[in-house]
Amino acid sequence: LAQVAKMYDFLEIQPIANNAFLTRNGRVADEEGLRDLNRKIVALGDALHKPVVATGDVHFLEPDDSIFRAIIMHARGFEDAEEQAPLYFKTTDEMLEEFAYLGPEKAHAVVIDNPNAIADSCERLKPFLSEKGTYAPTFPGADEELRNMAMTRAHAIYGDPLPEVVQKRLDKELTSIIGNGYASLYLMAQRLVQKSLSDGYLVGSRGSVGSSFVANMAGITEVNALQPHYVCPKCKFSDFDVDRTKYACGVDMPDRACPVCGAPLNKLGYEIPFETFLGFKGDKTPDIDLNFSGEYQPVAHKFTETMFGEGHAFRAGTISGVKDKTVYGYVRAWCDETGQNPTKEEIDRLVAGCAGVKKTTGQHPGGIVIVPKENDIMEFTPIQRPADKTDVDVITTHFDFHAMDDRLVKLDILGHDDPTALRMLQDITGLDPKTIPLDDRETMAIFSSSAPLGCSLEALGCDVGSLAIPEFGTSFVRQMLMDTRPTTMEELVRISGLSHGTDVWLGNAQDLVRGGTATLKDVICTRDDIMNYLILRGGEPSISFKTMESVRKGRGVTEEMEAAMRSINTPEWFIDSCKKIKYMFPRAHAAAYVMMAFRVAYYKVHMPLAFYAVYLSVRADAFDIAAAQGGAQAVLDNIKALKKKGNDIEQKEADLLTILEVVYEMNLRGIQLLPVDLYKSDARNFRIEDGKLRPPFSSIAGVGETAADAVAQAGQAGPYLSVEDFRARSGANSAVVQALRDLGVLSGLPETNQLTLF
Repeated sequence: LAQVAKMYDFLEIQPIANNAFLTRNGRVADEEGLRDLNRKIVALGDALHKPVVATGDVHFLEPDDSIFRAIIMHARGFEDAEEQAPLYFKTTDEMLEEFAYLGPEKAHAVVIDNPNAIADSCERLKPFLSEKGTYAPTFPGADEELRNMAMTRAHAIYGDPLPEVVQKRLDKELTSIIGNGYASLYLMAQRLVQKSLSDGYLVGSRGSVGSSFVANMAGITEVNALQPHYVCPKCKFSDFDVDRTKYACGVDMPDRACPVCGAPLNKLGYEIPFETFLGFKGDKTPDIDLNFSGEYQPVAHKFTETMFGEGHAFRAGTISGVKDKTVYGYVRAWCDETGQNPTKEEIDRLVAGCAGVKKTTGQHPGGIVIVPKENDIMEFTPIQRPADKTDVDVITTHFDFHAMDDRLVKLDILGHDDPTALRMLQDITGLDPKTIPLDDRETMAIFSSSAPLGCSLEALGCDVGSLAIPEFGTSFVRQMLMDTRPTTMEELVRISGLSHGTDVWLGNAQDLVRGGTATLKDVICTRDDIMNYLILRGGEPSISFKTMESVRKGRGVTEEMEAAMRSINTPEWFIDSCKKIKYMFPRAHAAAYVMMAFRVAYYKVHMPLAFYAVYLSVRADAFDIAAAQGGAQAVLDNIKALKKKGNDIEQKEADLLTILEVVYEMNLRGIQLLPVDLYKSDARNFRIEDGKLRPPFSSIAGVGETAADAVAQAGQAGPYLSVEDFRARSGANSAVVQALRDLGVLSGLPETNQLTLF
C-alpha cells in the first residue's frame, strides 16, 4: 500500500457515507470500519509526508437533488440506483463535523489547510491563452493577396476607375478585415472554394459571409451584397441610380440594354449590410460556413488538414446531453419500477432536473477547428476520439466547440445534397448551372402556381410547383408560398428567411400578413431587416445593430432598445414581433439558398426528365419502388394511406411520403417509371430511357448500396443462366433474392442450371 501511495502527490479521504456500499456488500463491517479506513490513509500520509485532503466526490448541489442522479443511473442499468450516497456540495462546517473523529487539529488540516495549500501550489490554469481575441492562423502576405484579389475581380466587373459605391464598400470592408487580422481566414475559405470549383463541384455559402462584398469578389460566395445595380459585361458601364424602395434584389429589376454598347446589362446586388457579418466596428469574429457536395466533403476536409499541417486542424467536438423527451421516458420507467405515481407537476420537475445531463461526446458534422502554427492545441483544449472510441481515426476537441467561440477559428465544411444534384444535372444535360438566368419567368412562376408544370396537384392539397425544390418543397414552406404567392426574387429571399427562423412566421409574421397589419415586404424576415429598418427610420446605428443581435439570438429587446425604437415611432407590431422571435436567419444565407434553389427549379421546369432522375437518385436510399410504381393513381392511393397514419407515421414512412408526392407529380407530367431490370438498371442512379426512368437496384426496399453495386456489376458479365447463377455471380443473400423475386425482377429465370433431359 505504501508503494502505491508513493506515486501520488496527495492522498484523499471522503465522508463515510460516500463508501457505504462497502458495508452493504460486506467488505467492511460497519461505519466505524469506514472511519478506520480513513484513519489508515491519514496515518499513511503522515508516514510518507504527503498531504491528505478531504473531498466530497460531488455530483449534485443540494441533498434533494440525489433523486435526479437516481433516475439517470436507473436508466443506465445500475441496480443500486436507489442507494444514493449523499454526494452533494457540503459546507466547510459540514465537512469539519464529518471528520471530527480525526481530532480538531487534523480535521482542520484535511478540510481547510491542505486543500488550500494544494490550490496555492498550482499555477493558474485557464482553458484559453487569453480571455480576449481570436487566435487565427495566418498566411504570409495574406493582407496584400486578399486586397489584390478583390480589387482585380472588381476591376474585371466594374472597370477602372471603380464606381464610387464599389470603391467605398471595398475600402470599408478591407480596412476592417485586414485591420482585425482576418485576411488569412478569407484566404482559407477562398482556397477551399476554388479547390472544389476546380474539381467540378459548386459550393454554397451559408451564414452571413454573403454580407461581405469582398467575399464575393474573392469568389467565396456568389451573393453580391451591394445595392441593386446594373453593370455591362462588355464595356463595364454601371448604373447604381436605382429606386431602392422598389427593388431590393437586382434580379427583379427590368431588363435593360447598355446605353454605351447595346449589350444586355447584368442585374446584380442583394442589398445586404457588411455589419451583419463583422459588426459596426468590424471586429466581430467572422464565421464562414460553406456547403460542399456531400460526396466532396471528405476531400475538402483532407485539403484543410493539408493546408494547415498535421496537428493544426481538428474536428470540432460536441457534448450532447439527454433530451427532454428521452428524460421523460427515464422518469416514467423509474416511477413504474419504484411504484410511485407523481403528479404532472412533479414529473415536469424531475424531467427538468435530469435534462441536459451529459450523454456522450461526438463531432460537428462539418466543423474543423484551426490552430495557428505557432500554437499547440493543448493550449486551448484537450483532444480525444469521439465517444472515446479507440478504433476511429477522427480526433476531436474535448471541449464543446461552442466553448471556444471567438478563441479559435472554426471552418464549417458541410456536406449538402444541392451541389451534388447540380453537378449531376450538369453532367446529364450539359447545362452549366452558373449560366442559368435567375430571372427566368417560367421558373419563378412555380413558386406561386403549378401551371408551368402543366398539371394540377389539387389532390395533394397543393397548388404551387415547388415540390422537390430545396428549401421550398416541404409542406410547411409550400403553405407559406400559397399564403404569399411570391413573384420576385426578393419575396423568395424573404420567405426563405421566414421559413428558417424560429417563431418568425408561425404566431408572428403569418398573423400580421393574414390580418392585413403588414405585408410580406414589411414583416421581419431576416436579422438584417431589423437593423436596416431601424436605421432607415432614423435610429442610431450602434443601438440598431445591438437590437438586431439581441433579437436574432432570441433574447428579445432590453428596455433601452425598446425606448430607442419608440423614440423613432416604430410601430407596435414591429416591437411585438421582435419580442417573439427566438432565432433569425441572415439575409445573405437566405439569398445563397434561394440562388441554389432557383437553379434546381430551372431544371425542373425546362428539363424535367433530368430533374426527376437526379432528385430520385440523390434520395434513392429512402425510395421504395414497390410503392412508387403503377402510375399516378396507384401512387396517390399510397400517399393517402400514409397520410392517414397522422402522427403515428414513422420517419422512414414520412421520407417515403415526400418522395411519392414527387413521383405523383412526375407521373402527371407524363414521365413514367420503368421496372427494375437485371441488365439495364444502375446500382444507385435512375437512368433515362426513351422519356422514362429506369430505377436502380438500391431503390428496392431491403437492397442496400453494397448489394446493389454487386448486382449491377454482376449483370455486366452477360445473361444469367438461372437464379442459382445469379446468386453465385452477385453474392446476393436470400433477402435480396426474395426482394427481387417479389418485384418480378427474376421472372423468366429457372431456379437452377440443371437441364431437364426427359
